[in-house]
Amino acid sequence: MNPPCGMQFPVVDRVPVLIDDHKSLFTRSDFLSKRNTTSDLSRGRFVRRVDRRLPSLSRNIKAKQNYRAFTELIEKRSARPLVLVIGGSTLGCGMEALTSKSNIQLVETDVTFGPRTQLICDAHDLPFENNFFDGVVVQAVLQYLVDPSGCVAEIERILKPGGLVYAESAFMQQVVHGRYDFTRFTHLGLRRLFRRFEEVGSGPVGGPGMALAWSLQFFLLSLAGSRWTRRAMYTLARLTLFWLKYLDTAIIDRPGTYDAASGYYFMGSKSDKTLSDRELVMLYRGAQQVI
Repeated sequence: MNPPCGMQFPVVDRVPVLIDDHKSLFTRSDFLSKRNTTSDLSRGRFVRRVDRRLPSLSRNIKAKQNYRAFTELIEKRSARPLVLVIGGSTLGCGMEALTSKSNIQLVETDVTFGPRTQLICDAHDLPFENNFFDGVVVQAVLQYLVDPSGCVAEIERILKPGGLVYAESAFMQQVVHGRYDFTRFTHLGLRRLFRRFEEVGSGPVGGPGMALAWSLQFFLLSLAGSRWTRRAMYTLARLTLFWLKYLDTAIIDRPGTYDAASGYYFMGSKSDKTLSDRELVMLYRGAQQVI
């Protein structure tokens, strides 16, 4: 219960469900009935089985070193930093550097039940006080939000002055979450989203090789006319295209990759200054030049 406003929230399997039915795409009843709110339900049983047994088409080249840098910076801010994880029902790629630190308290949230979900809340309406967290992680989430700018505004609100954010978002990727898949960001597009943050680092996390593998996989899937054909194409793609992602090691930091990456990251600190659009376009690092 929240006495000041008189609202009541359910607790399901010891997980508080802090959803406002009037503001969220989801309702508290969705979680009471567990209707499409388990992380594994977003992917079919066949896909989950293939994922466990066949090589992946994805490769995040930068996450581990980025999380090491984020961890070092967050520990400099506080002896016991408090970090919010948005979309934290499962462990994000490369997060071990952060989760291995016993002095860092993680609050892991999502709109799905999962092995790491501590509480359910909507990223557009975070149920926390202003200036509350030392850091926020929002990895592979922004593309699935109806209003990414609203989420970033909430991140700004709940971060302490100078607090850190680490974000990753897709660019050259197809629709992977069905009806809950909305937006893609270029490198500059992601930077503009966090324009009220001072940049610590940014760039590609998955390169053109990964993007090509995904595109070929979805091309094969588009040819399928039945569930069984689709399953066959999915398996074929995983068996024959996985090697393309390894090409990204050699080209991940090249200018051309900034134009064709599978996804990008941004790390920054909350600032009282706003990056102007004129300043933004001067940050372009790609290979294309205006003639």
